[in-house]
Amino acid sequence: MVQLLRVQNFNVSSDGIAAGEDQTFERPFGHVDPERLFSWAGATASWPMRTDPGGSRGLDDYLTRDFAHNIGAEIMGRNKFGPQRGPWENEEWRGWWGDEPPFRTPVFVMTHHPRPSFTLSDTTFHFVDADPATVLAQAREAADGKDVRLGGGVTTIREFLDADLVDTLHVAVSPVKLGSGLKLWDSPEDLLDRFHLDVVPSPSGVTHHLFWRK
Repeated sequence: MVQLLRVQNFNVSSDGIAAGEDQTFERPFGHVDPERLFSWAGATASWPMRTDPGGSRGLDDYLTRDFAHNIGAEIMGRNKFGPQRGPWENEEWRGWWGDEPPFRTPVFVMTHHPRPSFTLSDTTFHFVDADPATVLAQAREAADGKDVRLGGGVTTIREFLDADLVDTLHVAVSPVKLGSGLKLWDSPEDLLDRFHLDVVPSPSGVTHHLFWRK
């Protein structure tokens, strides 16, 4: 069985920026207001943190529901897990998500400063100091035949793209310009040497870019 490495529902601005600079505990996305990028997903009926009935249906909702489909493990960079840099000053930090992380799979956090694994609810976090290919091999083994999701942030996704390990990407491009921050690309065409691309506009205003390996 082929196990894909998938980027799911990754959000960028029209100028390719996925996150801001100067990340802090209070500002996980740095100077960027995440609402400007993620509001399309939060408006859907399938948004997992929805507390009221309703929400949109259609394409945006389908892609929100697809986020967890056939995913057996996740890979993320350390700065998606939390704001600390360098050696861990506080191993009590258990991530942005509280006691019920949304992943429900093993999660492999890439870091130069490993720490013991721990489990919250049905998510186990592992901290790995290794190159992308080695981390992917560990995640595939843990995924038990299912696909692996590459969760970000943008620097981590670029590392795996540079290593030619990504099989599919779904990137939601919001109709806003942010001007500065961490860029996924200068243009979606940057990836067309290795990927096919379908571009699908949504009534919400975002444009969904669906890439799959040639």
